[in-house]
Amino acid sequence: IIFSGAIFILWDIRFTESGIWSFNPEYVTGLEIINLPVEEWLFFLVIPYCCVFIYEVLKIQLPQFEKNNAFVALSLVLLIIFALLAYFARQKLYTFFTFFLLTIYFGYTVFRNRFKKYYTNFYLAYFISLVPFLIVNGVLTALPVVEYNDVHNLGIRVFTIPVEDFAYFFLLLLMNVTIYEYLKQQRIF
Repeated sequence: IIFSGAIFILWDIRFTESGIWSFNPEYVTGLEIINLPVEEWLFFLVIPYCCVFIYEVLKIQLPQFEKNNAFVALSLVLLIIFALLAYFARQKLYTFFTFFLLTIYFGYTVFRNRFKKYYTNFYLAYFISLVPFLIVNGVLTALPVVEYNDVHNLGIRVFTIPVEDFAYFFLLLLMNVTIYEYLKQQRIF
């Protein structure tokens, strides 16, 4: 969580400085660390922890439910879509960086082929996590606590949530779950 959180915090700092998104001071405590609200720092600890927890519960509760080949096929299709979105939206910084980084990390995950046995639970965890994501992120973008500069994204929203946030969330969960599984295999914890 700390490793992926550091990457996303650096990303947040740079995008906030660049005006790609901002945080409405009316809805945050005013406490900041390196020009980011403390709430944003906590987000990168709490949300990944909850999502990895959901992922682990699914592994225990649905041990026989494996559709790895179907999810490999889905992953290959998504990989192509992510790459195309990154390429065709390269003038939109949020869109480009989200889908570019997702394509690189996801491609590495797919083609390295060590994560195949975890695809079913990863996708299920992602889809289940979308429920609280839609509620919480919907509120955050509707108030707006987080404000997006639409010059830097596609301008396509699900309710009030930029479509890029779904890919951002996918990458966050993917990084945390793949690192978690790698560390478990290494018997580090």
